[in-house]
Amino acid sequence: MKVLHLFFKRETAAPMLALAFASAISVAVVLARICWTGDLHYGFLIWNLFLAWLPLVFALLACDHYRHRANQPLRLAGFVLGWLLFFPNAPYIFTDLVHLTTRFYGHFWVDLAPILMCAFTGLVLGFLSLYLMQSLVAGKFGRIASWIFIAAATALGSFGIFLGRFLRFNSWDVVVNPTRLYHGVGTWTAGSVYNPASIAFPLLFAAFLFIAYLMLYALTHLSPAQPATIPAGSRTSEA
Repeated sequence: MKVLHLFFKRETAAPMLALAFASAISVAVVLARICWTGDLHYGFLIWNLFLAWLPLVFALLACDHYRHRANQPLRLAGFVLGWLLFFPNAPYIFTDLVHLTTRFYGHFWVDLAPILMCAFTGLVLGFLSLYLMQSLVAGKFGRIASWIFIAAATALGSFGIFLGRFLRFNSWDVVVNPTRLYHGVGTWTAGSVYNPASIAFPLLFAAFLFIAYLMLYALTHLSPAQPATIPAGSRTSEA
């Protein structure tokens, strides 16, 4: 299968294995919680984690298509659009912290762990897909344009998270239910003047995504420490 081949190419094998391991552990923890409590309430985390993998699939397909079939821009645009539509699903899991209400306070710390595990895994999945897309943009338009793309992607992703959490839309509503989505966004736009908090969430979450990505990018581009070298002449003089 082509997607599996892209997952485990030499340059992507290490992060893919780490993310697959993290996802498996996260799913196991959620299943253990379900078996322990007999409550399926947190089963949605498994579905949300599956959705968090989709932007990475589209990013890998887009990069592969750009490298080998650059003369087919429409198909490339389709992969990029698919990535953009599903990208908000990756960091969306952080908003599932809303389920830690006082009604489940007795399990608060136990429930916090699986949500954070799934949320952090989803965030890294999203950031890996974002890095692949940034690399594509940098190769085509340059380094500065790639960071403008990052700012725009985190802003649009944050707005997508807002649409999912508060207006209860899904990524596929753009295709299967565009009229309802249009009216929902229009109603929010008209009412946001009277509710500044609805504007604050997308702005603050966009800042969170951009800063988190910037820090992770800086850490992964940190040069490894090198041992000090002793000039050959100094060794001779000491002898």
